[in-house]
Amino acid sequence: MALEKIVTEKDRAWALWRIAEDEATLAGRVSNVESMPDNLTHPAKRIEWLAGRVLINELFAALSLTFRGLSKDDFGKPFPTGYDYHVSLSHSFPFVAALVDKQGPAGIDLEQPKVKLFRVAHRIFHRDELRDAGNDLIKHTVYWCAKETLIKIYGKKDLTLAEHLLIDAFQLAEAGDISGRIIAGGTETVIPLHYEVFPGFVLVLNRALNLLNQSSCLSSCSC
Repeated sequence: MALEKIVTEKDRAWALWRIAEDEATLAGRVSNVESMPDNLTHPAKRIEWLAGRVLINELFAALSLTFRGLSKDDFGKPFPTGYDYHVSLSHSFPFVAALVDKQGPAGIDLEQPKVKLFRVAHRIFHRDELRDAGNDLIKHTVYWCAKETLIKIYGKKDLTLAEHLLIDAFQLAEAGDISGRIIAGGTETVIPLHYEVFPGFVLVLNRALNLLNQSSCLSSCSC
């Protein structure tokens, strides 16, 4: 795997990798800690599954930790076996991104800008978000990734994208900080986000936060 970017902080690290290996090579790096599900049969999905584990293994090494595989909570969200850490994964072949954070919920998402996003935007964006994104496909993709990041932080799937997961207006640049809001159970939680625009795809992740004791609507882990 070719490391595109890695950022490490105290008890937190995220990275972006380009997948270049075949399945056997990737499996050889994580088969001792976790077995691939039997129902995962599509070749590309198998490689993405393995690449995500390999990348988290690299992030754990950067944090001086030993990766022991991923387990799932009651909502099907992964967390690192044996550690009170939060993890999030995102794939868009040939790229995979991952975030590991000890302090609070984690969310990361990467997407390739696709014209079909214009066709569904009215269903997933608030009218203010639609107005701000206009006809800019990259900005639409940032909004979409940001909402996906909020979903992963929230940890459940009982919210409406257009009404309960909101992104404040922003000026598009190659990278920047934006603000998201999760509205659930009578609580509005502000989530600081960071985005980066790469050639051919967009990445969004939450900035460092510790919200576990501030809002009961946030799950303790994310995918």
